[in-house]
Amino acid sequence: MHASDIENELTEVLYTKQQVDDRLAAVAAQIDADYAGKEVLCIGVLNGAVMVMADLTRHMKSHLQMDWMAISSYGAGTKSSGVVRILKDLSADIEGRDVLIVEDIIDTGLTLAYLVQNLRSRKPASLEIMTMFRKPDALKSDVDVRYVGFDLPDEFVVGFGLDYAGRYRNLTDVGTLAPHVYS
Repeated sequence: MHASDIENELTEVLYTKQQVDDRLAAVAAQIDADYAGKEVLCIGVLNGAVMVMADLTRHMKSHLQMDWMAISSYGAGTKSSGVVRILKDLSADIEGRDVLIVEDIIDTGLTLAYLVQNLRSRKPASLEIMTMFRKPDALKSDVDVRYVGFDLPDEFVVGFGLDYAGRYRNLTDVGTLAPHVYS
């Protein structure tokens, strides 16, 4: 789905598919350089990180492995509830491994702070974070993020994995959702 397919549901296109792809290529090159000679375990945070993980890892030139976690603090609303639940845990043991958490967005940072604490307790050799999008003005928890695609305004944004009530994840552009859609 492209922004032109749902023009009346967006107030603004923030990033085009090409801009997102170009930024992912640059971030992937940095990750490859930082993990040269190592095999990183990329942990995607479901469901939003599916698009990010797929496109990021296709740009990477080094060997890697993938695993997935599902954690939630949203439900169907537009604001984080603050209550974190693990819906799906990892399949693999991460002790002694170089781990890269792959996120679609960091909003308040509260969910990610919980996830980082949980994964650090499992004794990885290293633990870093990559997020495609971050809302600096919405942060409530200090989370050290090594790789950031783009910073976003503190508005409700959809596309490239970001959703509203399960919709818009397949939007190839990233845009601000019109208030009439979620009011």
